[in-house]
Amino acid sequence: MTSTQLRIAVLVPCYNEEAAVATVIADIRKALPSAEVYVYDNNSRDRTAAVAREAGAIVRSERRQGKGHVVRRMFADVEADIYVLVDGDATYDAASAPRMIDRLLDDHLDMVVGLRVDQVQAAYRLGHRTGNRMLTGFLASTFGHTFKDILSGYRVFSRRFVKSFPVLSGGFEIETELAVYALELSLPVAEIETPYYARPEGSFSKLNTWRDGFRIFGTMLKLYRSERPLRFFTVIGAVLALASVILAIPIVITFIETGLVPRLPTAVLSMGLMIMALLSVSSGLVLDTVTRGRREMKMLAYLSQPTLKRS
Repeated sequence: MTSTQLRIAVLVPCYNEEAAVATVIADIRKALPSAEVYVYDNNSRDRTAAVAREAGAIVRSERRQGKGHVVRRMFADVEADIYVLVDGDATYDAASAPRMIDRLLDDHLDMVVGLRVDQVQAAYRLGHRTGNRMLTGFLASTFGHTFKDILSGYRVFSRRFVKSFPVLSGGFEIETELAVYALELSLPVAEIETPYYARPEGSFSKLNTWRDGFRIFGTMLKLYRSERPLRFFTVIGAVLALASVILAIPIVITFIETGLVPRLPTAVLSMGLMIMALLSVSSGLVLDTVTRGRREMKMLAYLSQPTLKRS
């Protein structure tokens, strides 16, 4: 078991979770009796905050709508040695938390992700499962193959991770951002299989398969542009250069045969596309240097935090 001297904070972002939040708090207290449970209410229209307070949690609020905003506030406000992030919908297994914390401490990790294993078919909708696999595959091909479930809302963090992580997203894209940050800095992470249950009666999901999927995919493209700018702009430059060459081939052939350039607008367009291609690659080179500097600053912020040790 983990040392009682370590401060453990359980962070529960909530939006209209009146039906489930009390169960989450009770299960967490049973699994981690020494932990402090923080419930951050995100403009709920029901009695989420009141129920959480009655259940014994420390209740705070975040007015900016979106899970990313809530996580940013929680990471900034709460002081602890180990952080457990779990949704307030009672779909995650609180009993797995000690096992995840032990893995974090024993292997000196910075993040342990709860790999969801469905307990009932209704727990994880087909659209969400398919979208998760597609996004996970894209992340693996872009940043490296590490995670099998990048959208899991059940995670355990070291203080080093939490206090050096710059939260930029505002919504459910936060899980993707957490994964990319860990891969970007090559931080030690792991996944542990945990049961995943259906929501209790009276609790409803706030996720929209298509809307949130597109937002997460858009976030991944933005992160790819910011963290892999040379690759990103080189691909754009290659496409522009190819289009320029295709347009230029007939013009060059005609010029060789006749000595004339009859399609001057096409020639100008071809030249313009080639110039844009060169500018794109040049931009990628400059931004790649900037990104390396940003990565060094993130690593310095990470290293400035004390290491986590089991006493």
